[in-house]
Amino acid sequence: MNKKLIRIIVTALLLVGAIVVEKTTNLPVWQLLLVYLVPYLLISYDIIAESAEGIAEGEPFNEDLLMTIATFGALLIGFLPGAETQFPEAVFIMLFFQIGEMFEDYAEDKNRASIAHLMDIRPESATVLREGVEAIVSPEDVAVGDIIVIKAGDKVPLDGVVEEGTSSLNTVALTGESMPRSVAEGDAVLSGTINISGTLKVRVTKAYAESTVTKILDLVENAQQNKSKSETFITRFARIYTPVVVCAAVLLAVVPPLVSGAFAQNFATWLYRALMFLVVSCPCALVVSVPLAFFGGIGKASRNGVLVKGSNYMDALAKLGTVVFDKTGTLTRGEFEVVSVHPNEMDATELLHLASHVEHYSKHPIAVSLKNAYKPECNECSVQDIEEVAGQGMRASVNGNTVCVGNARMMETLGVGYVHVGGTVVHVSVNNRYAGHIVVSDQVKDDAAPSLGELRQTGVEKIVMLTGDHDKEGGAVAKQLAVDEYHAELLPADKVEHLRKLIETPHHGAVAFVGDGINDAPVLALADVGIAMGALGSDAAIEAADVVVMDDKLSKIPLAIRIARKTARIATENVWFAISVKLLVLLLAVLGVALLWMAVVADVGVTVLAVLNAMRLLKK
Repeated sequence: MNKKLIRIIVTALLLVGAIVVEKTTNLPVWQLLLVYLVPYLLISYDIIAESAEGIAEGEPFNEDLLMTIATFGALLIGFLPGAETQFPEAVFIMLFFQIGEMFEDYAEDKNRASIAHLMDIRPESATVLREGVEAIVSPEDVAVGDIIVIKAGDKVPLDGVVEEGTSSLNTVALTGESMPRSVAEGDAVLSGTINISGTLKVRVTKAYAESTVTKILDLVENAQQNKSKSETFITRFARIYTPVVVCAAVLLAVVPPLVSGAFAQNFATWLYRALMFLVVSCPCALVVSVPLAFFGGIGKASRNGVLVKGSNYMDALAKLGTVVFDKTGTLTRGEFEVVSVHPNEMDATELLHLASHVEHYSKHPIAVSLKNAYKPECNECSVQDIEEVAGQGMRASVNGNTVCVGNARMMETLGVGYVHVGGTVVHVSVNNRYAGHIVVSDQVKDDAAPSLGELRQTGVEKIVMLTGDHDKEGGAVAKQLAVDEYHAELLPADKVEHLRKLIETPHHGAVAFVGDGINDAPVLALADVGIAMGALGSDAAIEAADVVVMDDKLSKIPLAIRIARKTARIATENVWFAISVKLLVLLLAVLGVALLWMAVVADVGVTVLAVLNAMRLLKK
């Protein structure tokens, strides 16, 4: 059982016993004080110690000091002429305060548990092959280029490339997705994932300090350093507010009796009211519940594969009014596909056959799309004298025929008449005769349109697309996804300028930029919120972005916004609820209507309710 809970239970029993002693005996006040001091000191020794420590460190004004002063006053007020003893109230204040702190601790533990799954991805060891022998070492001791062995059930300790073996990887801790990812020779693997089935031999590509798992853990551990405006305001507010409250309580205890002309008779009454004022004015409901809400929001986002670098970015996400997208790799797959084949003097299969064989040894994305569209290997024909023509395409001899595959500039250089078609087109000529053209296109992601629709449902007013592609290609994607505005044929510097104009133009809400995180670092850094998409393992993304979507799913962006808005709403509810209740009880305390237990409920009770409200974020 929790030690604090045991203290609370024992104190409650001792308090009941002390009340029985008070009611059944006629002990002098000083003896009765000794009876109540037993439960009081048991429940409050740590709070008194913390308030003393604050005084010693020159930072005395905190909720521990307020509670200590209030309870000391309650213990001493019974010694004043004509005043009733308040010993039970003194113990009850500390008892209820500790109950509130217990709820706070529980909520913080739950929030920490919500991101603890990320801490579980930290690898304890790595099995490295050295001179053909397996050795278990610390991941920090593995060098780039070493071969590590990852057996079924092991965590992947370092980033690398599969040299041997096939398996499935559990990526849920990184992406929030339960679907395993298959890997084979040549595929990249990321630290923090778990090998499900076969044994893998992996060549390490990043040292442990630069690996995905280290960067993500650092990001999560440092997230709370970037506080939201609400948290920053409340921290500053508490520093000024607490000493003001203490001074106000002293004035409330002293000034009215002095003004009345009967100080001795009225001092006990106004001291009692001042003690109530102190207790109810304690700002712990605000100081605790607001950061707790944002911490819970960050934890909930991380469980869904979205890392938010701090509460300030969670705050900005909640206020998004404009979202700007990069196109390639963000709204589209970033992989070209053959859309249509248009032969001139041969059938479509033969045209694709020629183009794919000439492009067989090229790693250009368009060449890859041609090879993927025509699967048979190159041994079907003789391909010789392969030559790359810079900025134009490829030339080769296929079965004795000169075949050129490239763009319109290549056809113009050859003096071959060609069909003028917009978009990304590959033209083919055979022996200086036009053979036809192949249209390739970067395909829009399956979840792009639904995700943009969800964005609008969250309240985002404007969606913009910026791309370096040709206007026709950019326009086609913009039309397909119904974005409000698009700009094409942009260099990285042009994207920065367009985003700056959007930020400087009067608009509602914050501006976010969503990119793949590799060549969009300047724009990600400029936006109110930079969101890196599908950037797992990308150093540029993790460093430049404020929010990192761990997988490639656009649907995570509206989900993150919903989480952020719920977080901000709960924080606001807590602030207004706490202030409203406290103001009401403060007014009643000054008027002499409220009792000390009401002040306790107004402070600790409100704190408990605010903490429970913040814990709603932990719901699945």
